[in-house]
This record gives sequence, C-alpha cells and structure tokens, in this order.
Amino acid sequence: MKRAMILSSHPDDDILGCGGILSKFSKQVKFKIIFIGEGSSCRFDNPKSDKAKKEIKHRNLCAKNALDVFNVKEFSFYNLPCGRLDQIPLIEINKIIETELIDFKPDTVFTHSSCDSNRDHVKVYNSTVIATRPGIGIKNLYSYEVLSSTEWNFSKSFSPNTFISLSSKNIDQKCEAFALYDTESRPFPFPRNEKGIKALATMRGMQSGNNYAESFKLIRRIT
Repeated sequence: MKRAMILSSHPDDDILGCGGILSKFSKQVKFKIIFIGEGSSCRFDNPKSDKAKKEIKHRNLCAKNALDVFNVKEFSFYNLPCGRLDQIPLIEINKIIETELIDFKPDTVFTHSSCDSNRDHVKVYNSTVIATRPGIGIKNLYSYEVLSSTEWNFSKSFSPNTFISLSSKNIDQKCEAFALYDTESRPFPFPRNEKGIKALATMRGMQSGNNYAESFKLIRRIT
C-alpha cells in the first residue's frame, strides 16, 4: 500500500472506520479522503435552510481539522444530501468516484460495508464496487466498519478477514481526531465516543492477538 483512497459517505466515517490506519501509516502512505455526502442536513426539517447550510459548513471544517491530526492534506467534499443518496442516480456517484480514482491513482481503496444499517453507506459501497472494477489498476479493495451503523444491522453482520494491529498512540490519535467532530459524539453506551472507539479496537485486537486493531473485509485483491 503506497497510495490509498478512503471513500466516506459522511465526514467522520473516515475517522471511525480508518482513523487507526491513518495514524499508523500516514508517514508511509499517501492518503486521499473522498466525502460523498455532507452528513448533517437530514437532521433538519428543511435540509436547505440556513441552519442546515451552516451545520454542513461546520462539519466540513471538523473534517479538515480531524485529518490535520494525521497530517492528511488531500481530500474532496461533494456534499451530496445526507440520508438521500438513494435518490441520487447510482451512475452520478460512480462518476464521482471514477474521476477521483483516475486523478489520484490509488493502489488501495477503502469503502463502506455492504452490511451497514445506514443506506447512504451501502449506496457508496455499491458505487465503489462498480467504479473499482478490475482493469483500472486498483490492487486492493477493502470495506471498513463504522460505529453505530455497521454493528446495528442485526440481520447481516460485518465479517472482517483483515486486521491491522494498532498501538495505544494510534488509538489515542483516532480518539483525538474524532473528538473534533463536536456534534457527533454522545455519552456511552452510545458507540460514538472515546470509550466506544477503544472498546471496538480492543475487541478487534483480541480477535487478532493484539492489544488493539482495526478490522476490514478484503473484497478483492489483484496480484
């Protein structure tokens, strides 16, 4: 892995799913983050109101600040409507991803899981599988898990087959980055907070013989 692209339905999914590897590999791997949706307008009765637009702008700023923790400087915001990606023609999202892939030329791509309870996440997964079809140079395609989305699909579970060991410093950086999303954390037992992040990292660590780990599902590898 030398050049890696992380496809994120909303700002913060990238940190929750891949914050550990961003911490571990950011000095060795060139990362680019693609934010497909904006993540906030679904909370407003009028998603085009001034309040909604202000919240979208704030969340984009949180994303930049969070990535700065890992010194990741390459990212793109498309701000498609949160909670409404199912209303966007699949080909439009495909074209966004294809254009970014052609421009950045990653060897590895991380995307959402098809098991997620969040339909925006599944839409991005479906588009990613199409956009990264064999023949365009992507060697590794992985899906990642997102707290309060992946584990809440009780009929179809995320089954990781790849584990990346993490240090306590990596986990602390991941928590530090997520904390910058000041509108997204709620007290435990809601999963999206420092305690939830560390609990998942500990469980994935136990599964793989490590103190901490992030887990992924390898969808396709071309050697």
